[in-house]
Amino acid sequence: MRIAMWSGPRNLSTAMMYAFGNRADMHVVDEPFYGPYLRRTGLPHPMAEEIKVSRPEDAFEVQQSLLGPIPDGKPHAYHKHMSQHMIDGIPRAFMSQSTNVFLLRHPARVAASFVKGYGQATEDDIGFRLQAELFDHVRAIGQVPLVIDSADIRRDPPGMLRKLCEAMDLPFDPAMLHWPEGGHAQDGVWAAHWYGSVHASTGFAGPEGPLPELDGTAARLAEAAMPHYERLRALAL
Repeated sequence: MRIAMWSGPRNLSTAMMYAFGNRADMHVVDEPFYGPYLRRTGLPHPMAEEIKVSRPEDAFEVQQSLLGPIPDGKPHAYHKHMSQHMIDGIPRAFMSQSTNVFLLRHPARVAASFVKGYGQATEDDIGFRLQAELFDHVRAIGQVPLVIDSADIRRDPPGMLRKLCEAMDLPFDPAMLHWPEGGHAQDGVWAAHWYGSVHASTGFAGPEGPLPELDGTAARLAEAAMPHYERLRALAL
């Protein structure tokens, strides 16, 4: 099984990669299209030059790697994808050979967190529009995509991870509930900028508090993203 987990930034995506990465039967890949995305867009993301050096493959080489033999002889692979990376010129053929899952988080929380690390963020940077487009693409190729909300996972990690595994016809492994402190060997080089809190963790944090109060850029981003979020949220496990 090749799991393609689609989310935007600041969305429990790294914790989910660590959860699946703590399974003995799973190889994980961290944002495989980040290098090609930055070379195509020229965006001044934090650590952009280091990322491009560390991820020199073009987009079609990345796709081939995702479809090739799974490293270390493991039977399954988990690919942590950022929806906003799937711009024109990034191939999607591999999606038909993947189990596609869409990981949500309320736009207010995503926008509030993301603008702290990247103040010039736009609607496309937080990924909701492309996440909804990719969801429609998965349906168009004849699959039934799965949707799961990070808030539900944080409220009940064992229950929701078990439900997700059952929906994928993958045995649940309790090892997914915890991971070693300090990161994962497959972390992208950008972890130094973005993964501080999850590196200090050994499991899922508890439920989040009230939604943040937003203004300025964060408020505009959240408002634009809400229709996409609400449409997918209605289909969540």
